[in-house]
Amino acid sequence: MDPKKPIDGIKPAPAAPPNDLSGLYGSLPLPPTSDNSVKAEPSAPKPASAAQQPPVAAPPLTAPAKPSAPITPIPNQPLTATPIETPRPVAKKRLSWIRDLIGLSIFVVVIFVGAMLINSFIFRSFNVVGPSMQPTLEGGVGDEPSDRVIVNLIPITLSHISGKDWIPARGEIIVFKNPKWAVGQDDEYIVKRVVGLPGERITVNDCKLKVYNSDHPGGFDPYLDFQNFAQNDKEINTCIDGSGTDTTVPKDAIFVVGDHRVGEYSMDSRDGNGRASLGTIPLSDVVGPVSLRIWPLNMLKVF
Repeated sequence: MDPKKPIDGIKPAPAAPPNDLSGLYGSLPLPPTSDNSVKAEPSAPKPASAAQQPPVAAPPLTAPAKPSAPITPIPNQPLTATPIETPRPVAKKRLSWIRDLIGLSIFVVVIFVGAMLINSFIFRSFNVVGPSMQPTLEGGVGDEPSDRVIVNLIPITLSHISGKDWIPARGEIIVFKNPKWAVGQDDEYIVKRVVGLPGERITVNDCKLKVYNSDHPGGFDPYLDFQNFAQNDKEINTCIDGSGTDTTVPKDAIFVVGDHRVGEYSMDSRDGNGRASLGTIPLSDVVGPVSLRIWPLNMLKVF
C-alpha cells in the first residue's frame, strides 16, 4: 500500500498553518455528499497578504433613527382642577356627637382615677385650722393666714405593701385621722408632733413631760432633741405641759402633742386634770408626715 495515498473515509492531516490566515476559511472542504464519498476540491487561490492590501476603515456605529412623533399644539386655555385635585368637604356622619361624648367621658374618668390614685398613694394636701401647732403652723387665727401643707404618702404606701405599719420618728409632724371623729363633726384630720413611740411610757408631772424607755429608764425630756416651739409660752405661763399624765403607749400606737402646749390650746394625747384628750393614736390612723408648706408663698418651707 502506498503510504502517501489517502484511505477511503479518512481525511489527510492538514499541512502546517500558513503565516497568513486570511485564506484559511476559503480552503476548508465542503460537507460530504449523500453517497458518503470524499471529494477533494481545489483550493482557492490565496489572496494578497494583509500587508499588501490597503486598510479598510470600519463604518461608525450609529443608533437607528427613531421616527419623530407628531407635536400636538397646546391649547391656549386656563388651567382647571381635575376631580382628584378638587377638595370635597367630609360628609358629616350621623351620631358623631355620641362619639365626642364618649371620648369626653373617658377623659374625665381617667383624670378622676388619676387624682384618686395620687391622693391615696403619693401625696395629699390639707389646710391647717386652729392654734394647736403655733408658731410652727398657723391655723388662720386672728390676722394670720391658714397654712396649706403637703403630706407625703409614699412611706405609708411602701409600708402597707410590705404588710407593716409605718412608725414615724420622734419629733416628726404628722397628719392623722381623729380617733374620736364622728360623721357630721369637724376636725376629721388633725396635725400634731410625735413625742412618744410604741412601748414607751409618757408622764407629765410638775409641768414637765418625760419619756421612759429601755435606753432611758430614768426618763428624759424629748424636747431637748428638737426645737421646743412652745418656749415662748414661758413668758405668760410657767407650766407649759400641765400635769397628771401617765400613759404607756401601746405597741401599735404613738403619743402626740401640739406645739402650742399651754392650757387648752392643744387637744392631744395628754389627759391629766380632766382635760379633753385624744389618747394615743393608732398607727393605722396615720395619714403621713408633713413634708412641705406651700401656702402662703412667702412662708414656703420643707419639713
